[in-house]
Amino acid sequence: MKSKFKADLSKEQHLAPLLNLYYQKHLKRYSFQRIVDLEQQLLGIDLILTNKKDGATYFVDEKAQLDYINERLPTFAFELFYGKNNKRRQGWLLDTTKKTHFYALVTSIFSDEKNLFTFCNITFVNREKLIQHLTGLGLHQERFQEIAIKHKGHHGKLGLEKLHPWHEGYLFFSTQNKAEQPINLILKLDYLIAIGVAKRLV
Repeated sequence: MKSKFKADLSKEQHLAPLLNLYYQKHLKRYSFQRIVDLEQQLLGIDLILTNKKDGATYFVDEKAQLDYINERLPTFAFELFYGKNNKRRQGWLLDTTKKTHFYALVTSIFSDEKNLFTFCNITFVNREKLIQHLTGLGLHQERFQEIAIKHKGHHGKLGLEKLHPWHEGYLFFSTQNKAEQPINLILKLDYLIAIGVAKRLV
């Protein structure tokens, strides 16, 4: 089980021109700067949006479903934990060191030929609003930690009391098929839009 970090990085670089086109077309009130500095990227900043009217800036972390090219998935995986050097580490969703204001979830990515992307959907998620919503359901950092410990070694889907598994979301443990062995919170995109924490850009 190899980490696909470098391969994903290459795909992200080829996807960026298409994303830039969509941002220019649909974010008329904002200018944007793509970040190449690795330290800032590790803080969850791939893009800085600046409001042309009042100068307010927002940090955006782009998350693309690069494992599912030419497929349409109704869900997105939010990383809660991952493994490194046999230790469980904090995933990006609840990591307090991240400076992300918004996630740009890139889904339904279509490619006619290798490294040439022709279409995708982008859904913007307000990170703070999402975390507040989950906390209101009792799904906070400590609760996820308890579940991870209780179900150590579990592989596959795990339901949550406060979320309908078909219409809203569930947990997924990838202990057998991915090097980082992530524990992800899988949420329906339509659910995120319905509860007011997300908007579809494209």
